Amino acid sequence: MNMQISNEFGQYFVRLPLKKAAKIVHADALETEWENIVSKNDLSFILGNPPFIGSKIMKQSQRDQIVKQFDNADGSGVLDYVTGWYIKAAKFIQDTKIKVGFVSTNSIVQGEQTSILWGQMLNKYKIKIHFAHRTFKWSNEAKGNAAVYCVIVGFANYDTNNKSIFEYEDIKGEAHEIKAKNINPYLVDAKDLLINKSSNPICNVPKMSFGNMPLDGGHLLLSDEEKNEFILKEPKAEKFIKPLISAYEFLNGGKRWCLWLVDAEPSELKQLPEVLKRADLVKKFRLDSKAPSTQKFASTPTLFRDRNQPASFIVVPRVSSENRKYIPMGFFDKNSIVSDTCMSIPNGTLYHFGVLMSTIHMAWVKSVCGRLESRFRYSKDIVYNNYPWPENPSEKQTKAIETAAQKVLDARLQFPNSSLADLYDPLTMPPTLVKAHNELDKAVDLAYRPQPFTSEANRMEFLFELYEKYTADLFQKRR
Repeated sequence: MNMQISNEFGQYFVRLPLKKAAKIVHADALETEWENIVSKNDLSFILGNPPFIGSKIMKQSQRDQIVKQFDNADGSGVLDYVTGWYIKAAKFIQDTKIKVGFVSTNSIVQGEQTSILWGQMLNKYKIKIHFAHRTFKWSNEAKGNAAVYCVIVGFANYDTNNKSIFEYEDIKGEAHEIKAKNINPYLVDAKDLLINKSSNPICNVPKMSFGNMPLDGGHLLLSDEEKNEFILKEPKAEKFIKPLISAYEFLNGGKRWCLWLVDAEPSELKQLPEVLKRADLVKKFRLDSKAPSTQKFASTPTLFRDRNQPASFIVVPRVSSENRKYIPMGFFDKNSIVSDTCMSIPNGTLYHFGVLMSTIHMAWVKSVCGRLESRFRYSKDIVYNNYPWPENPSEKQTKAIETAAQKVLDARLQFPNSSLADLYDPLTMPPTLVKAHNELDKAVDLAYRPQPFTSEANRMEFLFELYEKYTADLFQKRR
């Protein structure tokens, strides 16, 4: 090796054997006392790339480690493995000038994990974030070239006036730096607020519901082809076959169907042998489950496990691509059955549709929403119920939003052969739909305030302030 490096660089090197080496300790970092490795007095930085193991795939021993690190705090059982390093570092750096920087999965700054982790980091250990890289895609050199969606968070036990957020317009590209007054747990330049789960909306809007969960082993569901074959065998069952609105078909334009037997009389079912065959398979599927909660539904094999079917509703896909500027939503009535891959807003109006289809709502989604890889995972208790809607919009402002929302729906109808995925692809979005959405964005922004918003960061700063105001009011009312 000495000869090779000498030949390469044209001068004589004697580097091997190594005379000096760093002190490397091979141990479990969550079980080891860090001060036994290095004194706090000799330490300037803690840097790391802790293991990326999601909560749902952790071993029980790993979950136990995390719960222990969080002193058995409520909710700590749902945290990802990486959070253990955050809390251990936060404890370790108390009353020191040690700075910490970790590469992590972006789940720790989105969705329900954020308030659990950062509630302790901020309130119990007085941590301040000094810099942050917002979500980017990191491919490593491991076998299979695994890719994860990461953030980098730098923090300490003291504040600084020199804070930076590194923003990625393209999560696979390079970042640009934004100077910040404060960096909150959602990696936004705003106050240190935490969005906790809420069972009800903080504003006066309709409650959001889950769609209908079949839990049927697929026996109550039909493809287009299966539906046609089934009707040939069982023509009297046609009136019980309803369109099933699942997220994939809703966005991509396919068709699925389901047997919706809520109103079927026992005497009618007796005359439908093909339907009864499927009901029997549903019963067997549920009885064979190891979960007692599933087994009990074997007694109602003709019905979906969860049923929630309002007269009219807005459909919101639970998972949607982060590449779209908006999460596509739509209106349906009781003749369509929304599946549990979607959320529904019973009796949602054009006004509600308009606000939810706006850029300012998407700014909230991007900051607060959980993710599946990098895709948005829309939730009722975190995203929708905590969303700060316009404060006391005038009748004129409400009407402007409704008019603009209808124009969005009308623009979609001009392209009957295109799916919502086609219409909302950034490269193929039709100019008429772009224009309709721009008008809707303007109408929604004006319902919030007369001054225009200059950026997404500007919108989020405003929304966090409005959220703080709404939740302070709620707190006062509950006292």
